[in-house]
Amino acid sequence: MEFTNQDLSTYVYMYSYPEEERSLCALEMRSFFGKDTDNKVLESFVEVDPSRSPFMKERIRVIFEEENFQDLLKQTETLDLEGATFKVNYVKNRALAKAEKEGFKRRRIVEKEIGLHVYGEADLDHADRLFGVTNVNGRWVFGDYTKSEPVWLQHQKKPHEYSTALGTRVARAVANIAIPIPHDIKAIDPCCGIGTVLVEALSMGIDIVGSDRNRLIINGVRENIEHFNLEGEVNLADIRDITNHYDVAIIDLPYNLCSVISDEEQLEMLQSARRFADKLVVVTVEPIDEVIEAAGFSITDRAVAKKDLSGLFTREVIVCE
Repeated sequence: MEFTNQDLSTYVYMYSYPEEERSLCALEMRSFFGKDTDNKVLESFVEVDPSRSPFMKERIRVIFEEENFQDLLKQTETLDLEGATFKVNYVKNRALAKAEKEGFKRRRIVEKEIGLHVYGEADLDHADRLFGVTNVNGRWVFGDYTKSEPVWLQHQKKPHEYSTALGTRVARAVANIAIPIPHDIKAIDPCCGIGTVLVEALSMGIDIVGSDRNRLIINGVRENIEHFNLEGEVNLADIRDITNHYDVAIIDLPYNLCSVISDEEQLEMLQSARRFADKLVVVTVEPIDEVIEAAGFSITDRAVAKKDLSGLFTREVIVCE
């Protein structure tokens, strides 16, 4: 299961992101967990596959935790692997001050010490179970380890691309912000462009359809989806003509010289979204709060996604309900 809090296990998530994406990462955190953090380590009872996020790097499902490392070693002796092989990874805590961080040799020693206390056979190459150990918030934690797979990297090269399309990292984060819990959620990208958000959402198992009024790009969108062995519905349709109802809509508003739209057209687009979707995540390069409110939505959260630290090109990601 991808997203649950039924077993009440504690999960420790390790994050990494460039400074210009801090705000976007924090919004994704709040969407997943209802909270965020500045120190790149987040603890929660909520389980999320770390490969969903472009910012999560590793996850530990905590089995044992102790303030003292020697006490943690004693706990690991009680672990029953039922004959499975194992490997222990020291997970670096990027939130620690430089003086507190464990060096390479010390990390290897910690891994070895724990390995010697776990009753079972270690296998560094093809272990049945992977364990992680780290020091977080003044205590040692040990548990099942999962490393993120940067799936979004594979989607950077598509058969068809737009120079103005969202980057795959931002597109993946936007999909997560819009649909943090995919179960029983139907979503739509009604101005899908070349399909960057669609590809990211479909690769995470999100039930989403795409549409666009530009007939020249529809086949390109379908080819992009098929290129990654995904399946998804893409229709030629104007946003004003959509009649089906969806739980969530994602709209990346046009902004380049070839797609200039007036305030009136923006309002008409968002009014259409208000009619067929309960929730909206809109991506914009210009202030549109008044247009959003005039369309009948309320802004519930937001983030800024900068292209680089210069801040010369900035998008806003706005969550509306």
